[in-house]
Amino acid sequence: MRRPHPSFLLASSTGPARISASSIRLARWRRCPQQTAVGNRSSTTATEASGRVTTPLPDPDSMPKLPFRFETGFALFAKRTPRPFPPPFLSPPSGSFSDPLSTHHQSRDKRAFVDGELIRGWTNGDDAVYASDNFICANDGVGAWSARPRGHAGLWSRLILHFWVAAIQEDIMRPRSPDRPYQPDPISYLQQAYERTIKATSGPNNCLGTTTVTGAQLFYKAGTNGSASCASPLIYVTNLGDSQVMVIRPIRQEIVYKSKEQWHWFDCPRQLGTNSPDTPIQNAVVDTVELQEGDVVLAMSDGVIDNLWAHEIVANVSKSVERWEAGEGGQASGPRKDGANGGMTFVAQELVNTAKQIAKDPFAESPFMEHAIEEGLASEGGKLDDISVVAALCQRNGT
Repeated sequence: MRRPHPSFLLASSTGPARISASSIRLARWRRCPQQTAVGNRSSTTATEASGRVTTPLPDPDSMPKLPFRFETGFALFAKRTPRPFPPPFLSPPSGSFSDPLSTHHQSRDKRAFVDGELIRGWTNGDDAVYASDNFICANDGVGAWSARPRGHAGLWSRLILHFWVAAIQEDIMRPRSPDRPYQPDPISYLQQAYERTIKATSGPNNCLGTTTVTGAQLFYKAGTNGSASCASPLIYVTNLGDSQVMVIRPIRQEIVYKSKEQWHWFDCPRQLGTNSPDTPIQNAVVDTVELQEGDVVLAMSDGVIDNLWAHEIVANVSKSVERWEAGEGGQASGPRKDGANGGMTFVAQELVNTAKQIAKDPFAESPFMEHAIEEGLASEGGKLDDISVVAALCQRNGT
């Protein structure tokens, strides 16, 4: 179990090399319906795996269509049942004496709300994930808060995600003049999410928790003639803590990119929330990564990277794509090339299954065990933890 953040700040770690955003040339985009992929399906409403929680989306007719999109799938494993969200997030408080006194009464709406809006994303233990056609993320709430009164790390990870997505969507929809096209502002989005989460969990609600965050927003740069038809895809990766975004090129079985973990010390990553001095403005790292069509972008909690080395993740994903193309992994909704039309769910599930196998093996060798021994701590086997994977295939829109 990882430790909550101390009340003092250590020296910050440096992030990976960056590509200057100023070198990115933009092209105009068209507006058309936007879809969100859930598992191996696409719909205009994202529904939680349990079938009980619905993720809201903006009016699809008003959302811009990028030259590229993500086809996404996700898989989850929780090491324990998550602590239920407290009122008022789980359900509205009783409005009259005739209402059931318990806010957890079976007759009540089990969907999670904040500020009257359904909370975006999916909860997995203390983790939270989100998957859409232009943004994926995996937040890892620090589980030690579950042992404390009013500790709700799972709520913190989910609310940060919710407000992060909201900030992106609000900025995309903001009116602009033709000479000032939209440009992603990742640090601002995460800072807004952080501040809004603090506000939502303060006062009478008073919920404690911290979470690491990692996400990838799909965008593009135009070709030399400024046309979107000649554009090339890229992602803005935002990271704070020890969750990870990794870009894999399955056709060559190689890592294109992986984000760098941020630590204060072993098993104490940078994190946002209660008593933590870490903030997005001061500590989040943003990297711009150029993609190719067919690349697979992963957003993973540390339940994956504590149990599998990077080369094992690459081999697992590449093999899963190959198996999907060969007809394994279930029914496809179209051509299977590159893992399309349902393959990302298969990719994510196979990766979770492999990480879970190591996590439950007391005799396995694991990256977490190796790091613990390097710190002089006795450790063996895998690390049992929440395991969350969002897999996204980069495709040209219209394919």
